[in-house]
Amino acid sequence: MPIPFLANIVFNGPPPWMPETSRILKVGSLLGTAALTKWYCTGATNKAERNMHGRVVMVTGGTSGVGQAVVFELAQRGAQIILLTHTSPAEDAFLVDYVEDLRTRTGNELIYAEQVDLASLHSIRRFATKWIDNAPPRRLDMIILCAATLTPPGGARTETTEGLESTWMVNYLANFHLLGILSPAIRAQPFDRDVRIILPTCSSYISAPPLAQDLDKGSWSPSTAYARSKLALMTFGNAYQKHLESYKRPDGLPMNARVVFVDPGYSRTPGTLRWLTRGSLLGLLFYILFYWIAWLVLKSPSAGAQSILFAALDASLGRGRGGKLIKECREVDFARRDVLDDEVAKRLWESSDTLIEKVEREQAVFRAKMKREQEEREREAKEAEKVEEIDSLVSAIRKGKEQEAKKRKKSRKSA
Repeated sequence: MPIPFLANIVFNGPPPWMPETSRILKVGSLLGTAALTKWYCTGATNKAERNMHGRVVMVTGGTSGVGQAVVFELAQRGAQIILLTHTSPAEDAFLVDYVEDLRTRTGNELIYAEQVDLASLHSIRRFATKWIDNAPPRRLDMIILCAATLTPPGGARTETTEGLESTWMVNYLANFHLLGILSPAIRAQPFDRDVRIILPTCSSYISAPPLAQDLDKGSWSPSTAYARSKLALMTFGNAYQKHLESYKRPDGLPMNARVVFVDPGYSRTPGTLRWLTRGSLLGLLFYILFYWIAWLVLKSPSAGAQSILFAALDASLGRGRGGKLIKECREVDFARRDVLDDEVAKRLWESSDTLIEKVEREQAVFRAKMKREQEEREREAKEAEKVEEIDSLVSAIRKGKEQEAKKRKKSRKSA
């Protein structure tokens, strides 16, 4: 019986075949500490539920990491998923297999992919304008912007093909541009539709330099660039909420769209892996050797998705004010007050608009120039083909005449 056995250990000590009590306590304490650490670092679990059948959800960054886990959970609940991906399904066999596998595992056929390069303002505008160019307006219940990029520590500053710093472009400016163009589609949704714009962020925004402080190339660093992009996204998100609320609906009813910020915590995602390994093979080797530490203190992508799922499914977030910050499946306060500063948001919005207008104008001129050059090359190629055809025809005629002359000469000799 267990009770007499335990009593015997207490009063007479452990039997010879049992390890010493101190060893049991040490091992038990170690395992208990590891278990408590894992439980604490895993974070809260989403308990909210909501009927997602028929709801249209647009997602960036939905093919890997936390975004992939969010897409899987929402698709299981019947949501129609629009994945905005860097490549086109017509060109990417992996993407086709991924979508088909997701449809099979979730039993949901309403999962689609649309090509949008978040490193290109032109690509974003082309997709967003096509989306809003529809009558009546297309249904849109939720936008989840999970896509983000970072440069590993020690990495060099990189720019997009349009000349914009990559981290600033993908993490902030792409979202600013996309939501700005989609604004009419969001505001046109019926009053009884609960529309949510979910912006995942990171606690690194707390250490970011003020947005009023311009960063030159000399003061740029991977961590500063990433933190500053998240701070800008949160500042813009609060301003975007006020922008939506200021809209006067034709029916006179209040605006039904709400911005929700989410801090999912640190997870074992491709981005985190890239950061920890510094983008090197040696770093990857150390990561593999000490993977147990990452497993212990970092969330899995599924655990990291819980707060985003809470923001998408909790009924209370569809009522009241927008601009709430969710962390560990509950509302928390912003750690910085300047994300709510209207003056900072106004300057950020105006400078972003000016930058986008300038870059798009330059790119339009560049594309027109490239188009003219392409047309010129095609015209020259066609002219060259015509000249080649004429030369071939002349050569054939000349060859035919020579053969005819040889035949006549041969016939005269035989005569």
